[in-house]
Amino acid sequence: MKKELHIFFTALMFYTRIPCPKNIDHNPDYLNKASRYFPLVGWIVGVISFSVYCLSSFFFTPEIAIVLSMIAGILTTGAFHEDGFADVCDGFGGGWTKEKILMIMKDSAIGAYGAIGLAVLFLLKFQGLVQLIDDSCNHKFAIYNSQFVILLLFVAAHSVSRLAAVSIVFTHNYSREDASSKSKPIAQSYTWREVLGAFFFGLVPLFILSFFQWQLLFALVPVFLTRFFLARYFQKWIDGYTGDCLGATQQVCEVVFYLSIIALWKFI
Repeated sequence: MKKELHIFFTALMFYTRIPCPKNIDHNPDYLNKASRYFPLVGWIVGVISFSVYCLSSFFFTPEIAIVLSMIAGILTTGAFHEDGFADVCDGFGGGWTKEKILMIMKDSAIGAYGAIGLAVLFLLKFQGLVQLIDDSCNHKFAIYNSQFVILLLFVAAHSVSRLAAVSIVFTHNYSREDASSKSKPIAQSYTWREVLGAFFFGLVPLFILSFFQWQLLFALVPVFLTRFFLARYFQKWIDGYTGDCLGATQQVCEVVFYLSIIALWKFI
């Protein structure tokens, strides 16, 4: 149990800005095992984002509350995944060879592709959350506790999207040949414990949500189709993935999850 707590805190320290015990570091062995808790970290980010939304909605409009919840999520992770998304937009938008793409993604400066990509991503995420929350309050869920449903939607979006991202580690190779990225240790090895742990924590919130409407499980289809095509795209251009690719996958799949739930509610 003590070792598992150490692995969990390693994941929490690596993927968020939440303070952890002083004895936690970036030990490569623990980072390998920490992938099993990546979706669980999504639970925490989702709960924090929902809590800020819920509290803010008592004082402000739903739109302002949603923006504040998005800011809370970004602050919790230190824009870890958003930064990866921007780097992927710059790298794949401006590079035409593997070496050029990797070089651009390694550059800390943000370019036009990254800025435009983030603007579109945030706009789509905001509008998706606005409609998602509005639909959850006016849908059949209204007979239940709508706030609990919204909480599950927040948590499921973050856990499922992180599962989609970390699953690339299980099926593809790390692209960079050097050790210049701190994300490389998570790609070195994994066991069935990492795979089962990631899928368990990634899917549980959505399974709980499906108790209200089982059809919501179909949201996994577009999410993992998106993951499949992103992974294939990365493989085609850079022969694998980087940490930035995982961050981009998480962000895109989170938005796809919101849109998938909205689309499903049109038919159920």
